[in-house]
Amino acid sequence: MSTAIPNRKSPIVIAHRGASGYLPEHTLVAKAYAHAAGADYLEQDVVLTRDDVPVVFHDLVLQEVTDVAHRFPDRCRDDGQWYVVDLDFAELQTLRVHERVLPVTGAPVYAGRFHERLDLRIRSLAEELSFIRGLNAATGRHAGIYTEVKSPAWHRAEGKDLSPLVLATLAEYGYVGPEDDVWLQCFDAKELLRIKHKLHCRLKLVQLIGENDWLESDNDYGAMRTQEGLAEVARYAQGIGPWIPHIVTWPSPGADPVCSSLVEDAHAVGLDVHPYTFRCDDLPEHSADAESAHRALFDVAGIDGLFTDFSDVTLQFLGRRP
Repeated sequence: MSTAIPNRKSPIVIAHRGASGYLPEHTLVAKAYAHAAGADYLEQDVVLTRDDVPVVFHDLVLQEVTDVAHRFPDRCRDDGQWYVVDLDFAELQTLRVHERVLPVTGAPVYAGRFHERLDLRIRSLAEELSFIRGLNAATGRHAGIYTEVKSPAWHRAEGKDLSPLVLATLAEYGYVGPEDDVWLQCFDAKELLRIKHKLHCRLKLVQLIGENDWLESDNDYGAMRTQEGLAEVARYAQGIGPWIPHIVTWPSPGADPVCSSLVEDAHAVGLDVHPYTFRCDDLPEHSADAESAHRALFDVAGIDGLFTDFSDVTLQFLGRRP
């Protein structure tokens, strides 16, 4: 089945970890819901297991979204955390995935979301790509993929090399070049340069941009957001994924949004801009509602796409709700 990019005239809608506003993140049911809602892209965060299987999972640790503490009480490290990389894929299959909870109290991070405990599992990247291929074929509606290489430097410190395994799996499912409907993202600029030049990747690359104190990598993200920094990013990537407050903020309740020059500066050097993450139940500070937040991002700032936990709401704003 073709993985080529379909014709799209409006900004893209990227289902952040699937329809994670409605179903537990990165489960196949969350991806199916987002596909049915009409999302243009379904996101995959990818980490490695002990036996080198790329799996779709956001965190390096397991305890906030699985029952690992119950299943494997003796497998936590001295820091009190259970790491994906310490379990084989077969062991991960025994875990049940649930809505995200706070690590200390066990209280839900988002109280109004899905909190039933069902038989939802961690899936390999290959399983998810097969699932999306099946959905595309069965429905006739094409959704692309938007894959993140998670914490590559941390993986290397653990004796793991994540990027080649991710690229090999993507290639197995037909995602090999810029004409294919896939974006590959990472916070680590050095890794993106390696992916492009040493691993000879031809996919569209996205430089994720965070805050320095998040410790996602040793990049200086403040410098990266300058005109000079963006020009450097444009030498190896086709897009940036900044945090929403890097683009637009609301100084106080009821105030008009204030936009930075980031989108304009990125466009000036040929970069698309796909910020993260829109949540109806966790709106940008001081924004009035979902409608005004969307309007500021799309109509005022002029973004090219948006990571959203609520694909249906974003699509409805864009006039594209199926």
